[in-house]
Amino acid sequence: MPIPLLVPALLGLAFLLLPLIALLVRAPWRSLPEQLTSAEVWEALRLSLVCATAATGLSLVVGVPLAWLLARTRFPGRGFVRALVTLPLVLPPVVGGVALLLAFGRNGVIGQWLDSWFGITLPFTTTGVVLAETFVAMPFLVISVEGTLRAADPRYEEAATTLGASRFTAFRRVTLPLIAPGIAAGAVLAWARALGEFGATITFAGNFPGRTQTMPLAVYLALQNDPAAAIALSLVLLAVSIAVLAALRDRWMTAS
Repeated sequence: MPIPLLVPALLGLAFLLLPLIALLVRAPWRSLPEQLTSAEVWEALRLSLVCATAATGLSLVVGVPLAWLLARTRFPGRGFVRALVTLPLVLPPVVGGVALLLAFGRNGVIGQWLDSWFGITLPFTTTGVVLAETFVAMPFLVISVEGTLRAADPRYEEAATTLGASRFTAFRRVTLPLIAPGIAAGAVLAWARALGEFGATITFAGNFPGRTQTMPLAVYLALQNDPAAAIALSLVLLAVSIAVLAALRDRWMTAS
């Protein structure tokens, strides 16, 4: 490999690995079991897992049909709609939280009607955490599923419809089994993104222990008062990230 390429490549690799190595080196290994068995940690972990799973489920319910719409149908402004769907990927999460607050807050565009008509308040609740995580995580699922749909041969669906199946039956019986690996990969990515969400969550749902305080928020709070606890919590999230990478190794790490 040419030296002008090798040196910056090694620098880039070191830049990515050194912070993770520092996290492992500075970890309070002796007090780690005590740090991780506290009630606050387990409550934050439980809430994180529940909310991330709920956000992933919600993303699947609305994201898979949205991906099918973008991949299989033609309509005016499809490119613009795709850009809007992927906007949360580049939008600062705090801005997303502010947007959610303006939409679903008590005085929001939709939230004021939810509050006055049904008595439903979404901000600063566990449901608000799920909505914030869904907002930032669903684009990962949509992009993954749309790419899988575009790679799948549409002639199988066309053959099913010529045999008398409706479009929905063809989608359920033919398309879904074909794109199942892409849906699984997108769901894992969305779940991991939801688990690590911080900015939109703290802006829209707040930081209330037992109700809206997820693991990233607990890390942020612990870093101010107890750095050792923050490192311990960070190790948990690091382990989850490694597990996600291992689950997707066949998709992202297999050489073509």
